[in-house]
Amino acid sequence: MNQSLSKNNKGRLLALDILRGITIAGMILVNNPGSWGNIYAPLEHASWNGLTPTDLVFPFFMFIMGISTYFSLRKYDFRLSKDCIWKIVRRTVVIFLIGMFIAWFGLFLRGILGTKTFTEAVFCFDHIRILGVMPRLALCYGFGSVIALIVRPKALPWTVGALLVVYGIMLLFGDGFSHADTNIISIVDHKVLGPDHMYTSTVDGVTVKFDPEGLLSTLPSIAHMLIGFICGGLIMKTRDNNIRINNLFIVGTILTFSGFLLNYGMPINKKIWSPTFVLTTCGLASLFLGLLIWIIDIKGKRRWCRFFEAFGINPLFMYCLGAILSIVIGAVKIPWSGVESGMITIKGYIYKALLLPLCGDDATLASLIFAILFVLLNWCVGYVLYKKKIYIKI
Repeated sequence: MNQSLSKNNKGRLLALDILRGITIAGMILVNNPGSWGNIYAPLEHASWNGLTPTDLVFPFFMFIMGISTYFSLRKYDFRLSKDCIWKIVRRTVVIFLIGMFIAWFGLFLRGILGTKTFTEAVFCFDHIRILGVMPRLALCYGFGSVIALIVRPKALPWTVGALLVVYGIMLLFGDGFSHADTNIISIVDHKVLGPDHMYTSTVDGVTVKFDPEGLLSTLPSIAHMLIGFICGGLIMKTRDNNIRINNLFIVGTILTFSGFLLNYGMPINKKIWSPTFVLTTCGLASLFLGLLIWIIDIKGKRRWCRFFEAFGINPLFMYCLGAILSIVIGAVKIPWSGVESGMITIKGYIYKALLLPLCGDDATLASLIFAILFVLLNWCVGYVLYKKKIYIKI
């Protein structure tokens, strides 16, 4: 039995690609229901405190990014150099700008298809959301990589702990667990970003300007990425899969139980990226990765995972593709007599005119089928890239 971690033809770690692919497919799935008002409970985010399967997809990707960063910086022997710093800065800026472009494109398309002139639609920066998924990934990659380079490996876990403790104290003394404008996270974002550039959040009927990818909550996200970085080191320190799995299971168990136990005094909350959220989701990601290594590399069960590999080899491109397609089908309208205005979005037509009747007017089932079909649409593009061995690096 081969004890080294299986790799695909580009030398990438297969189990990691599959976990990355599952995560990207999951992100596209939960972000694109046919109707936001008709979603099965596991496919919804927790309204505030708590954890659902949907709440795992983004933190899992953040954890994976940490592992990938370890592999990337290993090429530079974890030393600060001109080439290394340039790569970090360039990639950070590119990812951040892509996130900003997606936010701008949504406003532009809705504006140009609505009542705005072309010029007004192009310069729609007054209400553009500055932060989001891609900007958070960019900031965590940039700051996390620099920290990993300047902090000694033995001190890195303590650095992670310090970030989480400091952030936890801020939450406890800054009304951090309240969905309100008095929350320290909201206060910082209001002061730095301004309410017009923040996400509008509604919890239990209360609507406030509160960004789930805010500036202050980027601190624990950096710690999140660094935990993945540390796990990347655990993977690469040995070629024996059994030892790799043992290490990942030990770390995963400790983190998961720590997060759930501390949850009683510091609730697990994705929207504020609470320290317990970091511990629990990193722990579960570590356990899941260990499980995938056991299934794929030790047991040799690989046929099932080819679907996800098409997402995993070009993860950021696939996520961006899903975001752009979602904006387009949610903004472009076509004629349909089934609505009073006579016009309906492509998404609305597929959901209401095609899927609802097919599902016997079961709105929730139709919404799920739409999401699955949307994932398959994106997969078709990813599969072409996969077959042609095209790797789009961002």
